[in-house]
Amino acid sequence: MSGSILSPFTALFSMTDEQAMWRVQMHDDVEAFARLVRRWEGPIQRLCTRMTGDSHRGEDLAQEAFVRVFARRKEYQPRGRFSTFLWRVAMNLCYDELRKINRRSEISLHQDGEEAMDGLDSLAVDESAPDARLVEGERAELVRRALLRLPQPYRVVVILRHYENLKFREIADVLEIPEGTVKSRMAEALTRLHQLLTPAIAEKEPPSPRKQPKRIEESLVL
Repeated sequence: MSGSILSPFTALFSMTDEQAMWRVQMHDDVEAFARLVRRWEGPIQRLCTRMTGDSHRGEDLAQEAFVRVFARRKEYQPRGRFSTFLWRVAMNLCYDELRKINRRSEISLHQDGEEAMDGLDSLAVDESAPDARLVEGERAELVRRALLRLPQPYRVVVILRHYENLKFREIADVLEIPEGTVKSRMAEALTRLHQLLTPAIAEKEPPSPRKQPKRIEESLVL
């Protein structure tokens, strides 16, 4: 008896994202959709926050992405992974938002670095010592500011690769560009970040003869 009661729930949690989206599309299955939201709301919110530099707007955009997916569920074409489709929806919303910000000339790097990104830190547990947290916090602040200064094509590649751990071919699928283009953009992005971060980090942290300077890629994990 218990097995027959639990079997629908077991099937729901064992299904792939693509199977869940199929149920959403064909049967308006709200439980399957809730599963997709639970699985992806964290990554999508982080993406939107890092793209816009605003944690509150990032949360709103993530919610809007899921609303849009559900509203257009009948139009969904399962040609690839559901995650690729979802990343693309969220990215387009971020691009729209950034265009609006640029048109209104409301972007402020000081606000982006000092206030708007604060909510992102609450997504991770920090158990390091107070002095270590101070140093890491200052370095993270520099990285965030530098990331926001990158043009959008470079910023998104860095975010998807270094923060969301997508492979180059997965990023290429999301952005609908050749994998070679993704790699060249990553190389250019790291070069620009190096130019932005090296003087700032040197000013904050004078070099020690016993310590080797961090590579730019290592700073991006913050």
